[in-house]
Amino acid sequence: MFTAGELVEIVSCEDDSRAVGRTGRIVDEVLPGPLTAGRWTVGSISWLIAPVLCHSHELRRLSGGR
Repeated sequence: MFTAGELVEIVSCEDDSRAVGRTGRIVDEVLPGPLTAGRWTVGSISWLIAPVLCHSHELRRLSGGR
């Protein structure tokens, strides 16, 4: 489980392979639901990459939340 603002590394990303190996921050304030198919929204990746949706197993925690 992740919290909003938490820094994560994207180890794989079904949504956008350009995000792999980059870091971003969890956007979601609540647990992911059916709208995102249980995936977390990760933003602040790059000005060229919009926020992506990633499953928990595609992310590695780097720091705590806000």
